[in-house]
Amino acid sequence: MSILAATITEAEIYSWLEEVKDPEIPVLSLVDLGVITSVKIVDDSVKVEMTPTFVGCPAMDYMKTEVIEVLTGHGIKNPTVEINFKNAWSSDKITEKGKEALKKFGFAPPPSTREIIHDLDILEHATCPRCNGNHTEMKSPFGPTLCRSLHFCFDCKEAFEQFKPI
Repeated sequence: MSILAATITEAEIYSWLEEVKDPEIPVLSLVDLGVITSVKIVDDSVKVEMTPTFVGCPAMDYMKTEVIEVLTGHGIKNPTVEINFKNAWSSDKITEKGKEALKKFGFAPPPSTREIIHDLDILEHATCPRCNGNHTEMKSPFGPTLCRSLHFCFDCKEAFEQFKPI
């Protein structure tokens, strides 16, 4: 067993990585977004694997740098971050804590992709994150980023974005 593995656990490293926020949605950590897919203590360092939300994600280098800075800030020497596509990212990887953070930020969390198979109407009518109203309409499947769509709530008369199920 390495010296590092004897003093630090993978769970502790995951808790440190909660400090790294998604640059587009700063209330959501990369852990809760499901982008951090693996943490391993290797010899006397740490290896983190990340899977981007989509292949062309322009923020991956930024997020990778943030992960390295957080780990070195906690005393990890020479941490490595590997971007991989072994298992595609899915919105189902967002934790319940992450879905709550999205809602508090004003985004409708994505429904489970398993729900969509049974009810395609779920894409058109999202629950409003402000008033929890269900009298909503998708105005555009194209939001400010690839992962968001635009909706309107007829109950509270507010526009909102939904994090798309992917």
